[in-house]
Amino acid sequence: MRVYNYLEAQQDLSAVLNTALTQDVIVRKQNGQRFKVIPMNENINRSPFDVPGINTNITTEELVEMLKQSRAGGV
Repeated sequence: MRVYNYLEAQQDLSAVLNTALTQDVIVRKQNGQRFKVIPMNENINRSPFDVPGINTNITTEELVEMLKQSRAGGV
């Protein structure tokens, strides 16, 4: 993470934006307020359904059975 004070960010905005492409960037104002710079291009081509998976010990058969029970109202 890189932290810029307001004056640094103002003087070299291009560097701030380039840094934000590879790491978290925080801009801190003199009064202590902090702002995070987030590049928008990361999410342009991503589906909202593109989420990280989780590892479980459930087999496909167990999952199918749970879905059947759930749809039948038996859970």
